[in-house]
Parts: sequence; structure tokens; C-alpha cells
Amino acid sequence: MSPVGRVEPPASAQEHLDQVQALLEGFRAGDRAPLQAMLDRLHPADVAYVLEGLPLQDRLLVWGLVRSDRDGEILLEVSDAVRDTLLADMDSAEIVAAAQNLDADEIADLAPDLPDEVVQDIIEAQDVEDRAQLQSALSYEEGTVGALMDFEVVSIRDDVTCETALRYLRRFDELPGQTDALFVVDREDHLKGVLPLKKLLVSDPDVEVAALYERAAVALAADTDAEEAAQAFERYDLVSAPVVDAQGRVIARLTVDAVLDYVRESHEEQELGKVGLREEEDIFSSVWASAKNRGPWLALNLCTAFIASRVIGAFEGSIAKLAALAALMPIVAGIGGNAGTQTLAVTVRALATNQLTASNTWRAVRREISIAALNGISIAVVISVVVTLIFGNWHLGMVIGLAMMANILIAGIAGVLVPLTIDRFRADPAIASSIFVTMTTDSMGFLVFLGLATVSGLVG
Repeated sequence: MSPVGRVEPPASAQEHLDQVQALLEGFRAGDRAPLQAMLDRLHPADVAYVLEGLPLQDRLLVWGLVRSDRDGEILLEVSDAVRDTLLADMDSAEIVAAAQNLDADEIADLAPDLPDEVVQDIIEAQDVEDRAQLQSALSYEEGTVGALMDFEVVSIRDDVTCETALRYLRRFDELPGQTDALFVVDREDHLKGVLPLKKLLVSDPDVEVAALYERAAVALAADTDAEEAAQAFERYDLVSAPVVDAQGRVIARLTVDAVLDYVRESHEEQELGKVGLREEEDIFSSVWASAKNRGPWLALNLCTAFIASRVIGAFEGSIAKLAALAALMPIVAGIGGNAGTQTLAVTVRALATNQLTASNTWRAVRREISIAALNGISIAVVISVVVTLIFGNWHLGMVIGLAMMANILIAGIAGVLVPLTIDRFRADPAIASSIFVTMTTDSMGFLVFLGLATVSGLVG
């Protein structure tokens, strides 16, 4: 028992998972109550973590014990891959019932994972106002503000006093989450500005809102790109922002928690895309499903590896005459690959943050080429000296130095031009660029090194 006055820290999500796994043993032995009681008191996010950490059979067993009125909240919290397994275990009526406890924007988050007929059933089950909001949310493409916005807007007119505004707020049971300011509008709901709650609470009750409100740092349109909105939230340290229609009327809001969820999901998608995974993978999914997800990228890598192998094969005679070439080839390719990856990371970030524009693109290209040239010369001098000392062959040292300098320069050019080209074709450079940059640095590294060794008479 803890000492009087001492507050025990909350258990971590991993501790909850360990406890559930222990209670599952008792559940199978017939003692159902402890596991049921624990699931009832866990936060939906903790239940989601538990479900993600359980093998499929145990996951579905625990999912069956979750109270039906919590299904919707938990489905929102789990990963997409795990959500698919849970939805597959529910019939249409259960999914529709789970959606009844969610807001329109939350249902819109689930909709892409649901059959069309189930989505239609959910829409028909809403009342008139909620149905209109849900249809509005579903009308926007993923990756736009409209797909992330919610409709819990608290707005006040600019011609009322602070006392009137406070009386209006007291009518709520509680304010919507992430409400840091009230949206100030005119009689036709056109946005005038925002009134921070911290200013409202300390102002003279008789002062009119018109004298206190501030210009909104950002007013978003529903079709604004979500990435652009996320950058605005970071730039202005926003907690919420109004969403307006073409006439400037407030129709919804965007909150920081929705933006953070979008940024996290986008980052996860990009990280998976870098290794060729088309979708998030459940660690407990079937071997066949995972193999299908990973196979295409491995096949593409195999093709690029064949290209590099053919370059090496063209110089088989040179390698046979001087074994040192085989030992040094990976160094040239490896350093070039790292240089290309560095340039690629900088370029992709610049594209993601809209720093690269038509007016400054070639300036950025020249900058990266200059950096690659400077680093190439430095590394070339070092490796030339080291190889000469190790192998006692100044000719070999000069060849690998020149090859290293050339390949780092090639890597710099590829690292900036490949993502720019992919972006020009409206594809995601973060996902598709790495394999092409690596192929270029490997193939060109081998070609330049072995080619210089052959034409320079080193292996003559």
C-alpha cells in the first residue's frame, strides 16, 4: 500500500498490455471478471495499444469483451492494419451502432476502411444536421483540411459585450476540446477575427467584443492541402483555426490534435514508402499478406541490382588481374550512396516545406553540386593517401581518389534531380527517390572506378 499522500504514477501502455496478457490466462480458465473490469476502466487509446500488441486470436477475444458503446472510440485509435482485422470481425449492424457514438469528422476518418453500403447505412442513421455535416466531411479528399476539420465551432458576434459572451459560454455543458479562442463573426457568420479565451476572461464585462478581437492568423479553406495547414499551425503555434467557405463564412474548425494525427500518419506512410511498403503492416498479419506487401519492392531492387552486377561483369577481366579492385569497389559505392542520401533528405524536406520554387530551384541545384564537389575533393585526398599507404600503389590511390570524387559529385546531382523529377510528375519524392539514387550511385561508382582502372593502365 502506498504511503498517505503519495500519488502512484499511472501504468504505462506496455504495463497494461502485460496485465491483459496475464489476465487472459485466467479468462481461459473461466475467470472472466478481472479482464472485463480492466478493459472497462482503460482509456480507449490504451485499449487500442493492447489490441495492437496481441496476436490475432487473442486480439479478437479481447475485442469481443469491449463494451459496444466504446467500439467507435477504439476503432479511431488503432492503426489502419489492426482496424481492418477488427472491422472484419463485426457485422454491418455493429459497425453502424459503433458510429452512432462518433462525431461527423470521426466517422469520416473511418469511412475509407468501410464498405460503401455500410457508409450509406451510417449516413441514413444520422439526424438531419449530423447527416449534412457527415456528407460534407465525406465530400473532401484525403489530405485536405475538409477531411480533418470538425464542426464543433464556438462563435460569437462582434457587437455583443464580454458579459454576454460569457453567459453564452455558460450554456455549454463543456467547451469542445482544443478551444483556445472564440471565432468572432458578423450577423451573416462572416469571419471577423478571433477572441482568445484568456483575453475574454480578464476583460471588463461591459466592453464589446469588437474592441478586443484579433485578426485571425490563419483562415483555412476546406480544400486547402493538409500539409500546408500543418505548416501554418507550426509557424503560428496554433491550437485551432477557423475553416471558411468561399464567401468567408465560418463552417468548421481545424484543431491541433487533428493536425498532429495527420502529420504522424504522413510520416509513417513516408517511412514505410522508403522501403517500398505500400501500406501499414500488422505485425501479426498472415505471412502471405506480408509477403505480397513487401514483394514488389524487393523485385524492383533485384532489377536495379542486376544493373550494377552487369557493370561489374563488364570489367571482370580487370578485377581478375588486380584483386584490390574487388576490395575497394564497395567503398566507392557506399560513400557515394551516403552522399546521395544526404542530398536526397535535404531536397525532399525542402519540397515538403515548399522552400523550393520555380525561381530558386536551379540555385539550390548549383548549391548541392558545389557541396558535393567540395566533399568529393576532401574525401578523395584522404582515401588516395590511405589506399597508397595500405597497398603501396600510388597509381591505385590516384584512381580510387578520382573515382570517389566523381561518384560523390554524381550522388549530389542525383540526390537533388531525382526527387525534383519525381515531384514534377506529381508523385511522392519521399517514397520513390531512394531506390533510384542508390541505383545511380552504385552503378556509376562501379563504372567510374573500374573504368578508370582499366583505361589508366592500372591493370594492363
